[in-house]
Amino acid sequence: MREKALKYLEDHQSETPSKWREEALWRRENSDWLRYSQRIAVLLLLYMKEEQLTQAAMAERIGCTQQYVSKLLKGTENLTIETIAKIERATNQKLMAFEA
Repeated sequence: MREKALKYLEDHQSETPSKWREEALWRRENSDWLRYSQRIAVLLLLYMKEEQLTQAAMAERIGCTQQYVSKLLKGTENLTIETIAKIERATNQKLMAFEA
């Protein structure tokens, strides 16, 4: 039985090695800014749904490409302050607030 299971696993293993460990470490090391990026992505998605905007239409409002909007919506893009400001201007919503 064990040999059969091992044979099955060998026959179905991926030809390329898995990078799950590296990806998990990357997510852990970058969790602080990823959290913000994901929140912004959700807010952007909600805004687009409410306004019935496509990615192309949102890209035009922000001043970027549709491909970049797609990256933003994945929630894994390390956004610059400039990009955040463009999104705020395009959506007329504050995404970041600072307390003194």
